[in-house]
Amino acid sequence: MDLHGIDLNLLVAFDALMAERSVTRAGTRIGRTQPAMSAALSRLRSLLRDELFVRGPNGLQPTPRALDLAEPISHALGEIQRTLEFTREFVPSTSTVSLTLGLSDHPTFLVLPRLVAILREKAPGIALSVRNFTNRDDAISMLDAGEADMTIGVPPTSTGRILNVRLFDERFVCILRKDHPAAKHLDLKTFLSLSHLLVSPENERFGVVDAALAKKGLKRRLALTLPHMYAAPALIASSDMVATIMEGVVAASGQAEKLSVVTVPLELAPVQFTLSWHRRNDTHPAQAWFRSCVSAAFPEILL
Repeated sequence: MDLHGIDLNLLVAFDALMAERSVTRAGTRIGRTQPAMSAALSRLRSLLRDELFVRGPNGLQPTPRALDLAEPISHALGEIQRTLEFTREFVPSTSTVSLTLGLSDHPTFLVLPRLVAILREKAPGIALSVRNFTNRDDAISMLDAGEADMTIGVPPTSTGRILNVRLFDERFVCILRKDHPAAKHLDLKTFLSLSHLLVSPENERFGVVDAALAKKGLKRRLALTLPHMYAAPALIASSDMVATIMEGVVAASGQAEKLSVVTVPLELAPVQFTLSWHRRNDTHPAQAWFRSCVSAAFPEILL
């Protein structure tokens, strides 16, 4: 079938006829007169080579062909509606757009509950999907491919097509079990004498601590390397190991009362987290509104 000859309004009329099973009510539903709806039905029958609807005791009855077409046409119209919705004035309280947010592990725990609450309160019709990523540059791939509308994580490699706004920084701290003797005075010598847990979401065995030590010609002893940062506090709480992790992970882990949190005996730059999105989506009203919600949520969360 040549799609160039199909009038989208005919599909809208078909969808209305399926919903109302009456030419008159279907016309009222989409703002057409009865003669116009009758003409649309005639054109549909000619186009699809099927009666589509026949008169029955309770109104129009769809044929098997019409029943086969009903769901795909309704789905296609819904997708077109959602795609074109951003071209109109965006009203959060009535919007039904779908948004996809890419999150690395820490923002998932820190921010997602607050964002869900914002949507529930201000935009209950918006559907939010979350996708996880680990490698910082996976965010670029997701945004380029349209697999995510925006991402939150460690800043990806700089590129002109990806826009960023800084959200918050996380400083590093050392954690040991609550009664660990080294917690009373963790200097560099004591730090190096301990067995270390390394959190490496990207599965590397050389982290920021190792880089700082290498500048001093020093190395630490790694006892355990794992990709899941939120597993670290519980493991440390029941072992003799030390871990150097972001302070916010400790606070959000539910394990803080079982741990001693002390200053790292090294100079480590804080980790920056950014909100990123593709330049092509910069003026999308729904996405711009949601980005403003993300930016506003962080100061409240981190107070």
